Amino acid sequence: LVEVKVPPLSALEQAGEGAFATRCASCHGDNAAGRDGSGPPLVHVIYEPNHHGDAAFFLAARNGVRQHHWSFGDMPPVEGIDDAEIERIVAYVRRLQQANGIF
Repeated sequence: LVEVKVPPLSALEQAGEGAFATRCASCHGDNAAGRDGSGPPLVHVIYEPNHHGDAAFFLAARNGVRQHHWSFGDMPPVEGIDDAEIERIVAYVRRLQQANGIF
């Protein structure tokens, strides 16, 4: 849904990229660009850190989220995910956001 530039990634961010591909990309698209009819882009100003802090990603992954910004429906909890994996995913998404002008 959006075009995402992928910058060089640290080891932590690369681990997050892999976790994102496994856990999140089926709905949120490759490189968090969104997937039409499935899930919103996370590389979007709506998810910038001052609006959706890192804790929001942890809560969403653990508990799911009611639809509120987009019309993709509710997000279910991510089964079997742990805090360390969420932390890696957040690092990756934040790096993508930063590289694409979202601070």
